[in-house]
Amino acid sequence: MLKDYFEKMRGITKSPPAVNLPEIIWSWVGAFLGIAAVAFISYRILDATGLTMIIGSFGASAVLIYGAVKSPLAQPRNLLGGHFFSAVIGVTSYQLLHSQLWVASAIAVATAIAFMHVTKTLHPPGGATALIAVIGGESVHRLGFLYAVIPAAAGASVMLAVALLVNNIPKTRRYPEFWL
Repeated sequence: MLKDYFEKMRGITKSPPAVNLPEIIWSWVGAFLGIAAVAFISYRILDATGLTMIIGSFGASAVLIYGAVKSPLAQPRNLLGGHFFSAVIGVTSYQLLHSQLWVASAIAVATAIAFMHVTKTLHPPGGATALIAVIGGESVHRLGFLYAVIPAAAGASVMLAVALLVNNIPKTRRYPEFWL
């Protein structure tokens, strides 16, 4: 029984094939433009307002929506819903449990994953968005539930707009695979 358990850890398939150079270039272009857009808005437009448009979890979203465009986890429903719902859950966890950050952190991420499963919006960076709501510091905590709108939903929307434009330029790419 124990042997069977550890046997599962060997894996069942070979690693995926290499990605061709045009795919790598388009992934780079999309990621550069998407992150540049949210960073520009954040640092050049919103900086003086106390708001932000960029959070660390957007780096992971960029990997999905520009580098793995066919993945179900990279589709618009997942990108937008995953960030928004996870942000609301993270803020709620912080507000209810801020005296025990380790519990708030764990509940935020675990609940965000469960909720994304239930709503069919699973987007792995959403877990980070929930965690950032808890551990992000005073500037994030001051936003309260606004964090779910800006940066989470608004930033994800900007990145989605860039993904729609860039990912459909080459004939070999199509994005999205589905909306709802």
